[in-house]
Amino acid sequence: MTTPWGEFELTRFPEDARDRLRAWDASDEYVLRHLAQERVPLSGTVVAVGDRWGALVTALAEHRPTQITDSHLTQEATRANLARHGVEPGAVRLLTTQDPPPDRVDVLLVRVPKSLALLEDQLLRLAPAVHAGTVVVGTGMVKEIHTSTLQLFERILGPTRTSLAEKKARLIFCTPDPALERPAGPWPYVYTLPDGIGPAAGGTVVNHAGVFCADRLDIGTRFFLRHLPSGQGRRVVDLGCGNGVVGTAVALADPEAEVLFVDESFQAVASAEATYKANGVPGHAEFRVGDGLAGVPSGSVDLVLNNPPFHSHQATTDATARRMFAGARRALRPGGELWVIGNRHLGYHVTLRRIFGNSRLVAGDPKFVVLKAVKR
Repeated sequence: MTTPWGEFELTRFPEDARDRLRAWDASDEYVLRHLAQERVPLSGTVVAVGDRWGALVTALAEHRPTQITDSHLTQEATRANLARHGVEPGAVRLLTTQDPPPDRVDVLLVRVPKSLALLEDQLLRLAPAVHAGTVVVGTGMVKEIHTSTLQLFERILGPTRTSLAEKKARLIFCTPDPALERPAGPWPYVYTLPDGIGPAAGGTVVNHAGVFCADRLDIGTRFFLRHLPSGQGRRVVDLGCGNGVVGTAVALADPEAEVLFVDESFQAVASAEATYKANGVPGHAEFRVGDGLAGVPSGSVDLVLNNPPFHSHQATTDATARRMFAGARRALRPGGELWVIGNRHLGYHVTLRRIFGNSRLVAGDPKFVVLKAVKR
């Protein structure tokens, strides 16, 4: 990545030689070029929200910026990219979306996220730290910035306008208005589960901003909940747990089960823990933000339940699913099972057969399939 601060070699996390996706895009380059051309003062507190793989804070490391992200993988990529360029530990402050934000922000850079709810939540959390002199610049690809995006900046921070597009990227300029009366944030959002979905029916879901299907039960999870296995072992993992509904349903059905909820999203794991506690489950649970099943001992798990994502930000990819399936096979004991819910067209049965040597259809409808693979 070429910037006014030099050239930077950046990678995603985990590094994969087969991955053709870059760790930056034209919107990162655009906002960095703007900061230099406009000579934006960077001596105060610089905060980068949603910096996807650490591109912004790596380029600006000499100014000791703060990164705020919902992604564990982003934090790991950022650490690796900073180390690659000799940045001393602690020069860049790494915060999660669940951490208290800085008390004062002088330059706020916002990499527009895919989730409008997450953008709303983060702007509301940062608004008290923004002052009349704060330079606020949002950035994203043209397809990521909508009228609703601009309206959020305007409603929460102040008057907003956009730049011309360059290389299909656009900037958002916002002039903070400290006198603006801001709305109360709706997050976390709480709702009740419908009937007819098994042990979790009538239960409570707590969703922090940015978690998939925050205001209702998505149809894929609804289908999965009706076909969950029972009595499959004591050590169960809800892999890519989201709001934790699946793992909570298992715990409700079997109070003896030990459930590990794991996701790379800090918002998701906070939601899963809140959902679990809201339902008064008597069993034992662990909540972990991490890279899939990394850190889980091999052969220590009886059952893995998984609804793998097939997007990485705006890119469609099966890389995450493949890594989740391979991690599940390593963590499962012999005879342990991986149960997967996915869109029928994704062809996960082929990937499972390649990794496990077997795959069986448990249930299906015109849109979804539930598949089972057994570790031999």
